[in-house]
Amino acid sequence: MNIINLEGTEDTPKILLDKDNGIFEISGRSLPEDSQGFYQPILDWIGEYENAANPKTEFVFKLEYFNTASSKLILDVLSALEEIEGTVIHWYYLEDDEDMQEAGEEFSELVDLEFEFKEY
Repeated sequence: MNIINLEGTEDTPKILLDKDNGIFEISGRSLPEDSQGFYQPILDWIGEYENAANPKTEFVFKLEYFNTASSKLILDVLSALEEIEGTVIHWYYLEDDEDMQEAGEEFSELVDLEFEFKEY
């Protein structure tokens, strides 16, 4: 399976999806001009990964900020991960960032996945 390794920019998050090393991470800022276009390869990758998933998938979200359009696609990513048994979401947020903590809590109520919340 191909590795997706995108460096983050001012408007797009760092994405690392590496099945062989068990690294699944979206981090940084997410406000791409075309959210659907940006996230579609990630959704496609998860769909392919689902067919031969690792026994445990620990997916890290370490977002500093995301816009409304990105929130819909993040929910789509989480919904795709629901199909993969043994997935745990690690939702990181800055110590004083109540908005990002609440966003993770809201996502956790919308999908049937185990969430672990971690301050940093």
